[in-house]
Amino acid sequence: MANKKLGFIGVGRMGGRMASRLIDAGHELVVCDPSAEAVAALVARGARGAKNAKEVASEAEVVFASLPTPPVVEATALGADGVMHGSKIKVFIDTSTTGPRVAARVAAGLAAKNIVAVDAPVSGGLAGAQNGTLAIMVSCPKDTYTALEPILKNLGKLFFIGEKPGSGQVVKLANNLMAACALAITSEAMVMGAKAGIDAQTMIDVFNVSSGRNTATVDKFPKAVLTRTFDFGFATGLSYKDVSLCIDEAEAMGVPTIVGSAVRQFLGITKSLFGAESDFTSMCKTVEQWAKVEVRG
Repeated sequence: MANKKLGFIGVGRMGGRMASRLIDAGHELVVCDPSAEAVAALVARGARGAKNAKEVASEAEVVFASLPTPPVVEATALGADGVMHGSKIKVFIDTSTTGPRVAARVAAGLAAKNIVAVDAPVSGGLAGAQNGTLAIMVSCPKDTYTALEPILKNLGKLFFIGEKPGSGQVVKLANNLMAACALAITSEAMVMGAKAGIDAQTMIDVFNVSSGRNTATVDKFPKAVLTRTFDFGFATGLSYKDVSLCIDEAEAMGVPTIVGSAVRQFLGITKSLFGAESDFTSMCKTVEQWAKVEVRG
């Protein structure tokens, strides 16, 4: 599939970086996004801008999407100007986080138009999108997966989850719940240490060679909390959305989420205090406010 013309809908912070990697790999791109600036950045690199998802899907057989919320994904796939009305599309690859029920509805709606839906949520943040090191959790027919491998490998490491629509979403939501849980509990532990007068960097160093080691101690705290920049690259509102989706899906399956529900509340308070656009490492600031102390490197 070298030099194949591809579509990409949603070329913001994550999508724009993924789209750039596809251009670097030699693919011709047609793109659309509500942000004219985001589209212009890719047009300057040789992509063609389109006015909506339908237009993208009328120019490319394989269309990617990287979108912020489940309703936006559903509208982009199945709405009046959605990809299902495109004249050329054969495969729709959704890298967004929507939850398995939305993924299943999108797959069913597109199947009616003989379009194969590929559920391919990603993890790895802005750095992963930039460097092509994302974890990509793919669920779709196996023959479709095999055909798409050469394209998808430009974006990161592939994991074939299964053929059932939405299977990739289950893994992605579980992963994001675990990441938020790690950040929440590390925030409480680090603020406790700060309150006791213990050097924050020393605590992180101890945790990272001990049983408390996790993604927050290894990555998020050193980069965004100890530095007081709170700019790791994932918004509080998006984390709240993902954790809420995970809990809703788990409850629909009859799985209790006792710890997850507490983390959702923690994120909700952080969102209320610092705004949906704040970085989700601001969870530490929530605990700091209550304890009246700051965690500093």
